[in-house]
Amino acid sequence: MPAPDLVTAELTLTGRITTASNATFLGSIGDVVVVYKPIAGESPLWDFPHGTLAHREVAAYLVSQVFGWDVVPHTWLRDGPMGEGMVQLWQEQDPAQRAVNLVATDNVPETGWKHVLEGQDENGRMVALVHEDSPALRRMAVFDVVVNNADRKGDHILAMPGGHRHGVDHGLTFHCDHKLRTVLWGWLGDALTTEERDSLDRVSEELHGELGRNLADLLSTEEIASLAARCARLRLAGRFPAPSGEMSAVPWPLF
Repeated sequence: MPAPDLVTAELTLTGRITTASNATFLGSIGDVVVVYKPIAGESPLWDFPHGTLAHREVAAYLVSQVFGWDVVPHTWLRDGPMGEGMVQLWQEQDPAQRAVNLVATDNVPETGWKHVLEGQDENGRMVALVHEDSPALRRMAVFDVVVNNADRKGDHILAMPGGHRHGVDHGLTFHCDHKLRTVLWGWLGDALTTEERDSLDRVSEELHGELGRNLADLLSTEEIASLAARCARLRLAGRFPAPSGEMSAVPWPLF
């Protein structure tokens, strides 16, 4: 059986993801399982223009593609049962893996993990936020700096079989103001690798080409200019940035 046309074939809803802050549905296009977020179901935010989150999710996918790291699963805009929205290929993660975790402070792994912060859990016990020290997660951290991700929670990182890591839920991205809130602070101050610098250069170059033309349908002129400026600043600094500004450096809740 030929694969369905993911843009024009019927999108059928099969369930609702109730933990999401915006209307989010599980669906299918033929035998392809997808996530569908209609623009009509987006909750108003004080700092992001209303009705733009789906466009930002697609823009994040396009930037991810130019990076070449497959951070964001295939994502596109199309019509659906509740009108136009973002559609993304469903990813079945490995339940035995966890890229980000909370552990007791006296049980922080000595190798293979990065220690981000410490605090108390709901029972008053001291816990530490940790994430794995892996190339796949490190690339996601670079990506988040560039797209200015304001909501990289632990559960927005999908641990895939074989070690790949997908990032999802990119509606709160590409703001002109600094908004970076993430659980992936473990490489703070580390120098960028040659691969990371080359990928930044590729994004910067493509902003003057096909990527820039495609983003023009999804983001404002000011947002694209801010994206280019973040690429340039990160490339010039040559290392992972530290938190800045008065707002929290991590999202809440963390997961």
